[in-house]
Amino acid sequence: MQKALFVGIMVSLISGLISVFVVLRKMSFIGAGISHAAFGGVAIGFFTGINPTITAIIYTIAVALGIELVSRKGKISEDVSIGIFFASSMALGIVLVSLSRGYTVDLFGYLFGNILAITKEEVLLSLFVAIFVIGLIMLFLKEIFLTSYNEEIARVSGISVRAINILFLIVLSVSIVISIKIVGIILVSALLVIPGATAQLFAKNVYFMIVASCGFAVFSTILGLLLSYEFDIAPGGSIVLTATVLFLIALFLKKRQ
Repeated sequence: MQKALFVGIMVSLISGLISVFVVLRKMSFIGAGISHAAFGGVAIGFFTGINPTITAIIYTIAVALGIELVSRKGKISEDVSIGIFFASSMALGIVLVSLSRGYTVDLFGYLFGNILAITKEEVLLSLFVAIFVIGLIMLFLKEIFLTSYNEEIARVSGISVRAINILFLIVLSVSIVISIKIVGIILVSALLVIPGATAQLFAKNVYFMIVASCGFAVFSTILGLLLSYEFDIAPGGSIVLTATVLFLIALFLKKRQ
C-alpha cells in the first residue's frame, strides 16, 4: 500500500497536469486511442520478453507520431487516423498474445490496473517520469498553452506549432503508459480527462486550472485507494469512479451557482 500510494500520487500529478491540456485541446479521443494502442506495445513486450512498460512507451510514442503524420499528410481527418491506429494496435496485441507462450495473468494487470503489485523499479520509474513530464510541461508552459488556445496566434508569435504539438504527444504517450499500472489500459483515458474537466468548471486561469486538476487527481487516487482497501474492490475502478463522483458533485455545485 505504501508503494501504491506513492506511485498513485506521482501518476496523479502527471495525469492532472496533462489532463488540463487534453481538455483545452479537445484531445480526449486521441488520449483514448493512444491508451488502447498501448495494448499493442504491452503485447510486444510479452512476446519478446522485454519489459512491457518500455515497449509500450516506445510503441505509443510511435503511434502518436503516426497519427500526427497521417492526419497532416494523408488528407484524412484525425479521428479516422486515430480509429485506424486504435484498431490495428489492438489487433496486433491480440495476435501477439495468442502467439506468446509466456502469456500469463500479468497481462490483466495492464488491462485493468494492478497498483498493489507495483515493484521497486516501477516506483523509481514513476518518480523519474513525473519529474521529466512536469519539468518539460512547466518549461514550455507558455508555448503549450498558446498553441492550445489559438494555433494561429502562436504561429504569428514565432512558436513552432508542429514541434510543440509533437512534444505534447510524446509527453501524453509517456504519461498514458506510466498510468496504466494504476487504472489499466481500459480506464486510463478517464484519468486524463476527468480531473481537467472538473477543474475547468471553476477555473479562472490556466494556473488555477492546473493546481485544481492536480488536486482533484491526487484526492481521487488517495480516496479511491482507501476505498479499494476498505471494501476489497479493484483499485483502478475505485479511483476512476471516485473521480467521476467528484466531477458530478462539482457540476452540481456549478449549476447551483
